Amino acid sequence: MPLRLEISGKYACFTRPELKAERVSYEVMTPSAARGILEAVYWQPGMRWVVERIHVRAPIRYMNLRRNEVRAVISAHTARSVMEQREGPLYLAASENVQQRSSLILRDVRYVIDAHFELTERAGPDDSAGKFSEIIRRRAERGQCYHTPYLGCREFPAAFHLCRQLPPCPAELLGERQLGLMLWDMDYQNPENIHPLFFRAVLRDGTLQIPTRESGEVAG
Repeated sequence: MPLRLEISGKYACFTRPELKAERVSYEVMTPSAARGILEAVYWQPGMRWVVERIHVRAPIRYMNLRRNEVRAVISAHTARSVMEQREGPLYLAASENVQQRSSLILRDVRYVIDAHFELTERAGPDDSAGKFSEIIRRRAERGQCYHTPYLGCREFPAAFHLCRQLPPCPAELLGERQLGLMLWDMDYQNPENIHPLFFRAVLRDGTLQIPTRESGEVAG
């Protein structure tokens, strides 16, 4: 069943992986971020979401934001050492590890996601496309979700609802706009070698067409 979901929010940050220390957002939502929002509405092992298109329905506007972040993390090696030796701190003191970072984020965003789901080999005997379709439609209409969907960062919540009619494209986004290489998703097929996949993104009349893994347009 195809699903069309409208997403909006005051702020968004779809961080470019090559610029992670100082966050810089892509110009539009990434396919992996769209999938994350869909999974917040409904997910179970018997299905997987496939994002087809992302329609940008608000002008692309950036703003600078400075915020405090913790620069360190507790590694598994450190935690293991503390547990084995029974000495040393097993925590991070935020006051000692805080630092201010600048972020280039999007503001006043509005997207429409076109997607569908496919059944997986983990679907149970009682699972069916019709069953999942009805659950998804009902949850989307009621605004139900497992957790608050967010626009790239958890502090940027997203509002969502079923889209009955596609809003018009902003005039400034008409035509073709090259967005360069964009993160498609992470490849989890080999747990020992999880790596990112990219595709060359082009925004045409405010719509980003998402290629499939089999199309040959997605590469690591």
